Parts: sequence; C-alpha cells; structure tokens
Amino acid sequence: MSATYEIRGPIAVITLTNPPVNGLGLSTRKGITDGIERAQNDAAVKAVVITGAGKAFSGGADIREFGSPLAYASPDLLSVIAAVEASSKPVVAAIQSVVMGGGLELALGCHYRVVAPGTQVALPEVKLGLLPGAGGTQRLPRVLGLETALNLIASGDTAKSEQLAALPGQKLFDQVADGDVVAAAIAFATNVADRRPLPRVRDLKVVHTDAEAYLQFARNTVGAMSKNFPAPLQCVEAVAASINKPFDAGMQVEREIFSALMLTPESRAQRHMFFAERAASKIPDVPADTPVRTIAKVGVIGAGTMGGGIAMNFLNAGIPVTILETKQDALDRGLATVRKNYEAQVKKGKLTQEKLDQRLALLSSTLAYDDLKDVDLVIEAVFEDINVKAQVFKALDEVCKPGAILASNTSTLDVDKIAAFTKRPQDVVGMHFFSPANVMKLLEVVRGAKTAKDVLATVMQLGKKIRKTCVVSGVCDGFIGNRMIEQYSRQAGFLLDEGASPQQVDKAVEKFGFAMGPFRMGDLAGNDIGWYIRKRRYIEQPDMRYSKSADLLCELGRYGQKTSAGWYDYVPGKRDAIPSPVVAEMLEKHRAALGIAPRRISDEEIVQRLVYALVNEGAKIVEEGIASKASDIDMVYLAGYGFPLHRGGPMCYADTQGLFNVVAAMKRFAKNPNDDASFWVPAPLLAKLADEGKTFS
Repeated sequence: MSATYEIRGPIAVITLTNPPVNGLGLSTRKGITDGIERAQNDAAVKAVVITGAGKAFSGGADIREFGSPLAYASPDLLSVIAAVEASSKPVVAAIQSVVMGGGLELALGCHYRVVAPGTQVALPEVKLGLLPGAGGTQRLPRVLGLETALNLIASGDTAKSEQLAALPGQKLFDQVADGDVVAAAIAFATNVADRRPLPRVRDLKVVHTDAEAYLQFARNTVGAMSKNFPAPLQCVEAVAASINKPFDAGMQVEREIFSALMLTPESRAQRHMFFAERAASKIPDVPADTPVRTIAKVGVIGAGTMGGGIAMNFLNAGIPVTILETKQDALDRGLATVRKNYEAQVKKGKLTQEKLDQRLALLSSTLAYDDLKDVDLVIEAVFEDINVKAQVFKALDEVCKPGAILASNTSTLDVDKIAAFTKRPQDVVGMHFFSPANVMKLLEVVRGAKTAKDVLATVMQLGKKIRKTCVVSGVCDGFIGNRMIEQYSRQAGFLLDEGASPQQVDKAVEKFGFAMGPFRMGDLAGNDIGWYIRKRRYIEQPDMRYSKSADLLCELGRYGQKTSAGWYDYVPGKRDAIPSPVVAEMLEKHRAALGIAPRRISDEEIVQRLVYALVNEGAKIVEEGIASKASDIDMVYLAGYGFPLHRGGPMCYADTQGLFNVVAAMKRFAKNPNDDASFWVPAPLLAKLADEGKTFS
C-alpha cells in the first residue's frame, strides 16, 4: 500500500509514499482511508496528520492510472476526501514542496493545513482541458476568496504558499512552518485535538462585495482569452456555483461540467499532448539509466542567426560556449546580435542586467578550430550544403578530444553521410534547432545508424536542461518535421494552381488554428531556402511533382520578408503581410500557361488537403521507424510548426476525425487531375488502421 501509518504520541501520521510526487493512485487512496479508519478506532489517537514522503505532499492524480479502470476504482478521491472531512478527530495536512490538483483538493478536505514556505500550490487541471473534479472549484473560493481562487483555477498557474498565506482573510493555511513541517503539524494537531466543532471548508461562505459583476467580468475576459478552449470558461461557471448554490449542489455542478469536458475533443487533445510530451523522452532501446557524458563546455560553428540562437540556449543554462567563425566581421556581427537579443530582454523586463552580464561572460569566440579542442559538445550551424558540412566535420574530427559529441544542426541532410566524414561516427548526432533557436521549443534529435546510445541519452538530457521539447528522429531527407512540411507545401502550391490565392489558403489554415499559414511561413523563413531544396529534389527525385509557382516567385527575386517582397508585399521594418498584385498577376499567367481554369475552392478543402498531407506522410514515417510512435509526430508539430494545440497535432486530429473519413477524403483528392494522384494513395499503415477501425493512438 502506497501510504504508511505510524503513531507519534497521541497523533497518528499517515504518509503518502508513491514517488515521485505521491500521486493519488488507488493504493494511495486506500492507504489514506484505511489510516483514517484505524485512527478512528484507536482511543489513544487524538488527531491525525496527513503528509507526503520525499519532495511533495501530493502532485494530484497518478498519471500512470489515467484512462484505466484504476483511476475510477473505489475509493475514488471524492470518497477519500469525504472520509477525511467526516473524521471525528481533527485531520491536519502537513504540506511541503508541491501540493497540486487532487493533492490540494485532499488538503482542502482536511480540517487544518500547515504548510512549508516555498511550496508550489496549483489546480492545473485546466491545462488538460478539464477543471478540478473533487471539490476544488467549490472549496478554494471559500478559503481564498472569489478572485484569487478563480484566477488560479481558470489559469492553472502555480502560486507560492507564502504569497497565498499573506493574503488578507485567507483561510487556506492555518500556519506557515519553518523547519520540519511534519513536526510543526504534529504540534499543531496536539494543540487543536480537543477543539470542537471541527472546522470544515465546506461550511464557509464565499465573501465578495459584488460577486455577480465580477463573474460577468471574468466571463468576458476568460472567454476572449481562451476562444479555442472550453475549459477556462467552464471553470468560471463552476466557481460561480460556489457562490449561488449550497455546497452539495455546487459539487454536483462541478461534476457535471467535469464529465462534459472529459468528452470534448479539446480536452482529448490537451491530455494527448500531456502524455505525448512525456513519451517523447522515452527511447525504446535506450534504458532510462543509460550513463550520460558530462557536458561542461560547448562549441558552436557559425555565428549567424541559427548559431547565435543555439549558443544562447546554453548560455541561459549556465554552460560556457565558444563560437567559431571563419571571418572576423561575421563573428563580430554574430556576437553583436547575441548581445542585442539579451539587451532587448532587459528592456522588456524579462532579464536583469546582472543576468545579461553573467551570460555574456560565459561566451567566447574564435577563428581557429584548435580553440575547440576542450569542448564536450560542438554543434555546427553552417550553410545547408553537404560539401560545407564535410569540411567542418573533417576539421572537428582532427581537433576535438576523444568522447566529444559532434552534432549537426542540419534540417534535411543525411546525418549518416555527415558522420562518415569522421573517424568517430558513434559520436555524431543531429541536433536540429528551429528558428529562432533561442525561442522555439522543439529540438529534433537525429539518431544516425552508428550514434551511440550514451550520446543519444546525453543529448536528450541536455535538451531538457536547455528547456527544449526533444523528439528523436531517424535519418531520412527532412527528418520528421521538414519531410512532412514538404508535402504540406506541395499541396499549398497545387491549390494556387487550381485557383486559390495565397491569402485565402493562409486565412483558412489560420482559422483552423495554425499560428501561420504556409505562404506567410515561407516569407518569414525565406522562399529561397525552399527553392534550394527543390532544385536538389529535381535531380534526386525527378518523379516528384511540384507547382512551379514558388520557383517563378523566386525568379522574380521575391524571397520574403528579407527582400520586402514574397508571396506578400512588406513595408521595410514591419511584418504586416499585404496582398501583392504582382503575385496575383503571376499566378494568373501561370494558370493560363498550364491551361487550368481557376475554380472556387472551399476553406474545408484547403484545410483537409494540407492537414491530411501531413497525416499521410506521418503514417509513412511511423511505418518506416523514423518516428517510434505517432505521438512523437504530434509533438514535433505542436512544438515546432504552430499546429493548433486544441487539435492535438496532425495524428491526434486524424484520430478525432476518424481514419476511415481521412482515407475517404484522400480518395476524393486523388481524382483531381491537377493534383498529384500518387501522393493520395493512403500509406499502408493508415489504410490498415482505417480498415480495422483503429487509431494511431
């Protein structure tokens, strides 16, 4: 049983023992109720203390039981809290480090609460598309007041215990205890052992001078900020019930809303992301206890936009970085950009001058490869050309110490070929950062055929240290993200050929929830980059069809924002995308040359063709083992490509639409004479799952 019971004088102490955060799994719940019953039956026990072992009181539900019958098995959390609340002897929660979700709801069911300073307090269920389901929306307003409680519940944000304890009139914590919180709780329990009646949070009233006016303000504000997510607004309605209904009726409202939210696609998407992010760090054949290499110093090759951004990640984590460039002027520009980025953060109040100075003190620069002889990891961020990469890796192979990890930031090139330029292919790995590298969360970790397991484990651990979402990819052209986005971009081009405008395509996709449509994205990244890749494709894969519209655009010198002209026109210094008459005329002539009469294309068709292009290619990537699981693909697109969070990633979205329906749509698209019919042949895995009525998950 994941809870212990011991007697300390007249006090029974129940300790939750379910690491790492004492999740409230069935065994833990049973341990609490058994302990409460045992204390009730022992005349020598005057009061009970509930606490958590290790570094948490309780982080809430046990995620290992999510989706399983154990999560709902009796006693459920509501029953546990009812047993605690109904105890004839005082129950004191001794809270330290972390009290979140169901853990906080359990503490609110206790008669008293003693807390250690620095404890993280939260009801984060809204981040899973839900709301607290064991009384959190009804009890927290009774102890913190309407506004503070609603802010915590609707945002899911974390607050420190001492901040909450300092609020006027708060009744969440009865004592803030320095030192041993369990000893303090035992002393507190001894003092209150004979007090009657026992205080219950459920018996308190929510106090607010004008609750209805505030609730209407909250509805307006929360609704505007969470338009794609129903849970935050439903949190407001549940909290409202704590004011205008008796406690038990309010609990009923909470349960009804909780049950309804569980069935929403948005909650399904958010829960999917929660587990996908954790699953991404698990590599099937690399054990969690694989020894890792020490990374105390990092080298970066290239001081351009990517190199500087990559360096900032490590400086932010307190790791010294040496940047290498081939020319002094390029090096000076790169260092100036890093400083400028940090100074901008200082101006915005996101960074102190002291922190800026500390980070820049960790940065050194050089024009000589020999100055990288002591680094533990070196990442090249040079031009995307295999011959340039060859020069770099041959030089690194000569100067870097044995055991140093040699990483490439390549976005499309063959990591195995790059590794072959060295005598140590086991030390070579891909680390594909996304631009801007100091901002974007995604890091594709590309595993070569000979990449050592400890190298992979080291990079994954390091990625976490620099606050990246790491996803492992096998070697293929474009890896996971860019291989898929190429098919998305091809479909966007075919849509232009058939009569859509860049702004219609972008608006349809952005309305679906993407941060940016394909043509605005191309202008931001630089259309010449895609042109360079297509030229390589024309040689290596001559059978792959593309719309020529993007090539025609580049031939006009319209590379995007950097030239103030791309698919859109731009005013220098501004990012507003202005529809371009030049592009409209170019597309009209292009269609005429192809003999295509433009047709009216619905937004629904635009979204389906673009998203299902991602899904079909994603299915091939899973089948080939480039990604170990479909959820890894979703993490790539959520963290790196602006796929809408409330839809859970392309593979999760396909599941919600039904794979049978996805395949049916693809068969319709294959009949379009202006599209690439061969692409719309369903990937074998997709066809199999659709035929069997299964899902990617």
